[in-house]
Amino acid sequence: MEHNISVGLDIGTTKIVAMIGRKNEYGKLEILGIGKSKSLGVHRGVVNNITQTIQSIQQAVQEAEAAAELKIDGVTVGIAGQHIRSLQHSDYITRPHSDRVIDDEDIDRLINQVHKLVMLPGEEIIHVLPQEYKVDGQAEIKEPIGMYGGRLEANFHVVVGQVSSIRNVGRCIQSADLNLEGITLEPLASANAVLSQEEKEAGVALIDIGGGTTDLAIFRDGIIRHTAVIPFGGNVITEDIKEGCSIIEKQAELLKIKFGSAWPGENKDNEIVSIPGLRGREPKEITLKNLSKIIHARVVEIIEQVYVEIKNYGHEEQKKNLIAGIVLTGGGSQLKHLKQLVEYITGMDTRIGYPNEHLAGDSNEDVTSPLFATAVGLVLDGLKRQERKKIEQQVEEEAVVEEEEVEHPTEDVEEEIKTEPVRERRSFLDKLTDRVKDFLDNAE
Repeated sequence: MEHNISVGLDIGTTKIVAMIGRKNEYGKLEILGIGKSKSLGVHRGVVNNITQTIQSIQQAVQEAEAAAELKIDGVTVGIAGQHIRSLQHSDYITRPHSDRVIDDEDIDRLINQVHKLVMLPGEEIIHVLPQEYKVDGQAEIKEPIGMYGGRLEANFHVVVGQVSSIRNVGRCIQSADLNLEGITLEPLASANAVLSQEEKEAGVALIDIGGGTTDLAIFRDGIIRHTAVIPFGGNVITEDIKEGCSIIEKQAELLKIKFGSAWPGENKDNEIVSIPGLRGREPKEITLKNLSKIIHARVVEIIEQVYVEIKNYGHEEQKKNLIAGIVLTGGGSQLKHLKQLVEYITGMDTRIGYPNEHLAGDSNEDVTSPLFATAVGLVLDGLKRQERKKIEQQVEEEAVVEEEEVEHPTEDVEEEIKTEPVRERRSFLDKLTDRVKDFLDNAE
């Protein structure tokens, strides 16, 4: 596979999407191919049937390969699901040499300390996201590198998930003959695809309504502040329609997409849809008013649960105010009048998020659908990871060259070698990916 091409694999509850993309000469994302298959082995974001999931992944990947006329070997995969939870945590380290400036190593030490937190059995820390730092009691420091100080502390947003669920996803990818290049939290991937930097600075809540789960990510001052996964999505709405109208699931899903609305006041009493009966039975007549009442009740429940999470974050405090309001994305955000209902319940400005923030201008309309927000985000994430690797390789090569040139470097040259590399810190997710790979290799 070419170097500047990346593949995102979104393993959702209703669909599995494989998306192949690359950066064009303007630095924008160009989508080369999409493959989509029905997701059969996933329940509420968690794999519960490995064999079926592998088949669905292979189907989506083959479709994407055919569209892009490329062979895929590595993928960046998203994890979500009801087992994800997050917590706030503060930690500090005392530096032995307060007369030296704080560097990457100090921050790594601090982050590694957070990883020693005791979790519930079977849980593992997925992300450790620093919020702000304090150096010797001086608060609200965004970037402590280069400062002097003896005590370095930080508040962290820690995302936790179940090891077994993450390993199962790894297992499916391995069995589908693919390499696991990276793991990303799905709400973070969707956020990268649909939010602008200004929104992240101003304060915004991203609500990604999928089939089995609804993901929430809150940003403020450009930093992620809160994440949550609510174990309900579009599928429970379909379930309710199926039960409430006594029809089969396929019909319920079509009804929801074609005629569904989250706002019952919209439909007149005499608007009726006729649904063909099962083999030789009479057709059923359903009023659109009833349909939207069923949908409304369930959507209100989902939004209220999300709103509880936004309140938990503390959006009413002046410092935590979300000026940009709410952005809705994911397949469930396409429900008619959902934006109005969310504004009505939360009192916050709302827009529908399309993943066109980084896409090339001539992108196909299908790609810019909120359905594909997570997949686009995963492709972006894969490209970023590749760039980071390139920089790391260059730095290593330069260091080797410099060492060869200077057999006995003086102190000055040594200093130069140390300060030269500008490399991004390896995120914990990269380490987690390595750990999952190691586990799978040794588990055979």
